[in-house]
Amino acid sequence: MSKKINKVVLAYSGGLDTSIILKWLKVAYDCEVVTFTADLGQGEELEPARKKAEMMGIKEIFIEDVREEFVRDFVFPMFRANALYEGVYLLGTSIARPLISKRLVEIAREVGADAISHGATGKGNDQVRFELAAYALDPNIKVIAPWREWDLQSRTRLLEFAEQHQIPVPKDKRGEAPFSVDANLLHTSSEGKVLEDPAVEAPDYVYQRTVNPEDAPDTPEYITVEFEKGDPIAINGEKLSPAMLLTKLNELGGKHGIGRLDLVENRFVGMKSRGIYETPGGTILLEAHRGMESLTLDRGAAHLKDEIMPRYAELIYNGFWYSPEREMLQALIDKSQEMVAGEVRLKLYKGSATVVGRSSPFSLYSEDLVTFEEGSGTYDHQDAQGFIQLNGLRLKTYAARRDQNK
Repeated sequence: MSKKINKVVLAYSGGLDTSIILKWLKVAYDCEVVTFTADLGQGEELEPARKKAEMMGIKEIFIEDVREEFVRDFVFPMFRANALYEGVYLLGTSIARPLISKRLVEIAREVGADAISHGATGKGNDQVRFELAAYALDPNIKVIAPWREWDLQSRTRLLEFAEQHQIPVPKDKRGEAPFSVDANLLHTSSEGKVLEDPAVEAPDYVYQRTVNPEDAPDTPEYITVEFEKGDPIAINGEKLSPAMLLTKLNELGGKHGIGRLDLVENRFVGMKSRGIYETPGGTILLEAHRGMESLTLDRGAAHLKDEIMPRYAELIYNGFWYSPEREMLQALIDKSQEMVAGEVRLKLYKGSATVVGRSSPFSLYSEDLVTFEEGSGTYDHQDAQGFIQLNGLRLKTYAARRDQNK
């Protein structure tokens, strides 16, 4: 501890782990602690976090509803890219971390704090995401990561520390939790304990936002999603704010068992992990957005987007939201979305969201060009002969050399 820390802003959930961290920071650094609790749509009451912080002697407590900012400025820009990590993961945890870090740094400046702190463990990706985002926003900020510093490396030691410092321990926290959960408006993520063996099917009680697809309604439900400049703005003709729109899609997706994912992923820190993800609204949104792009994006633009998407998704997963390369890619992606507007119709049924119709005032689709009936003459079938001959020239040359050397 080379530099004296006078005040630190802690990302605080109100749970046992961050309550232990709160007290540990006071003891280890002899400093004042400020708490920040974000409402990201995790579905929990946040007032208990305020009361617990007050009970632990905290004077400056920040509890903020950031749901609209989260969806508008982080989720929607990411979905313009159709971002999927390793082809399947919709990055629900990853995309929340840059917003939390942003507010931690802003609050630190506001209250004159020397440092920020988080509760991410030393084995996970979140420590990287929190800290890279913080350093990108304030290169002089000090970040305290208790899990990498303290000697409380077992559940027993954590509970002993809690009891030693009169931190209330709920009865259900005295045993090992069956799995850990991270949640926000975009998704839920469950990891650890009963989920650690990737050969064993996850028990149904792990799922929190979606019904089992087998138990979903036997009748499909049809909805429409309207887009403007690549972002959804309405469901079934009703204009909604970003957070309210995603909330509505979550309700629809959860009802039909949409958005479940059992994934063994490659963590940035070098190990594989198994997680159970639920992203009901995001899964519908991805299908709808791709459906809208299929009608409005030029082939070259669409294929280029698909080429850069894995790189973009990896940047978010690895914690580089505020990097220059992510911002460069975002500018390219946003440019592609200028004419991505119109309406997509989807069928929701037994775990799937399927595009069944799409329309746009900026459609590049021409019935005249694709019809099997007599067209207007815009397309001349004879033009295809020269096109094929030119594209086939190199193949003929290659084949001739191959046959010559047999």
